[in-house]
Amino acid sequence: MPNKKYKIAVVQLNLNDNAENNLKKCINWVRDAASQGAEVISLPELYSSHYFCQSEDVENFNLAEPLYSTSFIAFSELAKELGVVIIVPFFEKRMAGIYHNSAYIIDTDGTEAGLYRKMHIPDDPAFYEKFYFTPGDLGFKNNPTKKGNIGTLICWDQWYPEAARLTALKGAEVLFYPTAIGWHPQEKEHYGENQYGAWMNVMKGHAVANGVFVAAANRIGLEQYLPDTPGIEFWGASFICGPQGEILAQASHDKEEILIAEVDLDLQENVRQNWPFFRDRRIDAFGDITKRAID
Repeated sequence: MPNKKYKIAVVQLNLNDNAENNLKKCINWVRDAASQGAEVISLPELYSSHYFCQSEDVENFNLAEPLYSTSFIAFSELAKELGVVIIVPFFEKRMAGIYHNSAYIIDTDGTEAGLYRKMHIPDDPAFYEKFYFTPGDLGFKNNPTKKGNIGTLICWDQWYPEAARLTALKGAEVLFYPTAIGWHPQEKEHYGENQYGAWMNVMKGHAVANGVFVAAANRIGLEQYLPDTPGIEFWGASFICGPQGEILAQASHDKEEILIAEVDLDLQENVRQNWPFFRDRRIDAFGDITKRAID
């Protein structure tokens, strides 16, 4: 029988360091989360390095790792030791010239429950991800684990209701969004509140529209690794919300933290029974959604 209740966690961290130090740091934080009762634990996007997409530099491809190498080995052993599910977002080297922004979903026995490759790739000032990442080709997936059904999307995916919908329709009880999002320091005063508010509101909307739990794991800290540039101030504010968009746990903008909340599948079923959005979908009228524009 599946678990009717289980605890999930997101870990909010400053990751402006090298791969070896970030790995050690994240292992320690996952241990801490597990000691507090967390059963499914997510790290932020691209956990092993600073956010290198602030520039287009071929040297940064050296930060990537092949499948099932350093990150998988370390967190597979940790998941098995602790008996927890771990979501590990990493920079994947698939082959020469093809790289992905990916995430392992590692089950409690250390095996791979799933692999997700980021589908939506942004190209904005200081977020030059199209230079590095090939769009994902594995689609939107539910990953059954020994704790529950886990859907994993990544950062820019969080703006797309279609991604959340398809993942939920495949059976995901929780949508995890490992994230690296922040303010351009010179824009923060004028645009910052609205940018942060939109980010949070759109994911709360996915929770409501799909009757799912949503968990976003962001970075914190100013990452200014390029000289003579303002860098990015990652805004933290990681959160977990329930299937009506209700906030279950909320982090600060500037502290390293662990957020833990309970996934209650009886509550989820009750919400879906009373707000039957899936029942009332007019799938016969949605064909045009696959068009780029309806001219």
